[in-house]
Amino acid sequence: MPSLNVSFTEEELEGVRAAAAAEGKSLKQYLHDLGVREHQRKQFVSGALDWGDRLREEFDAAFPTEIPPRRRAPGHGGGQAHGRGHGGGHSGGHGGGHGGGKSVA
Repeated sequence: MPSLNVSFTEEELEGVRAAAAAEGKSLKQYLHDLGVREHQRKQFVSGALDWGDRLREEFDAAFPTEIPPRRRAPGHGGGQAHGRGHGGGHSGGHGGGHGGGKSVA
């Protein structure tokens, strides 16, 4: 099974250990579950946005006063056409290596 070494500063590792202990998990299990939860969260958000996109036209027709100004048709106080209106793919977390620090396998 693939594995990964992750580097942390002493302070970061202390925080991760405390979080793992608070959930009653080993450090290895906590870090594994953290990645899985983030993947599931992203899938949920993507599905919710897709669902909203599919129903937006029907909802806007049923509740025209609820259409945000930025999505109203020109001449009705807005400019932007129908669209998601959410930002790009922010993944959170930290990128790159830290240089120095503890590794957890």
